[in-house]
Amino acid sequence: MRYKAVVEYEGTSFIGWQRQHGVVGKSVQESIERSIKEFCQQSVIVYAAGRTDAGVHATGQVVHFDLKVSREDYVIKNALNHYLRNEKVSILQLERVDEEFHARFSAKKRHYTYKISNREAPLCIDLMRMWHVPKRLNVENMREAASYIVGRHDFASFRAKDCQSKSSIKTVDSIDIIAAEEEININISAQSFLHKQVRITVGTFVECGMGLYPPAHVLEILEKKDRAAAGITAPAHGLYLTRVDY
Repeated sequence: MRYKAVVEYEGTSFIGWQRQHGVVGKSVQESIERSIKEFCQQSVIVYAAGRTDAGVHATGQVVHFDLKVSREDYVIKNALNHYLRNEKVSILQLERVDEEFHARFSAKKRHYTYKISNREAPLCIDLMRMWHVPKRLNVENMREAASYIVGRHDFASFRAKDCQSKSSIKTVDSIDIIAAEEEININISAQSFLHKQVRITVGTFVECGMGLYPPAHVLEILEKKDRAAAGITAPAHGLYLTRVDY
């Protein structure tokens, strides 16, 4: 029996979603798999819609796994949350789904939000939940830069050097930059992304907002197809996987 779950986690203490052999630390995947084993004494593999990096958070990660036992949805959800109570991982929703459902390959769109604190004073409470950029950013320039990113492009300049995707062509469906007082949220949606594409994109927007180059320079960055042409990689702790559509 296949189950789908919506998961929230605070990524600071994790090495990322995926288990990594030979890497010190725990993954979100391992934590959920361990909770399932404690609940029903069954070893399973949990598959996720987004394989988030170390330090990245999620408020709407979607996963699936198969169980041999049949229990009410709420019983499984409550049991897993019990075993995850010390892990900064929470099962928000859980339901039984068709065997054909796959958290990763059935996804039609993934939504991420990147949070920036644009105040002068250092952060305390949100230190590991937002990127602190003390220099005042020109949000309108950032929005113009974003307009050049939306659509189908070769994003070779916006992927990590170790990205294993065979093609760097992706379609970004939308980017919405919302500024409220000293906080800037960058919402970006696509069916899929290259490794670190969102963070490199945000880093480029921030450099544009600082006045390091004009918004239209993003077009030159796309044309160069070279990671060195784009901006810095924004820190992981400002990024959130917020929703996955099916």
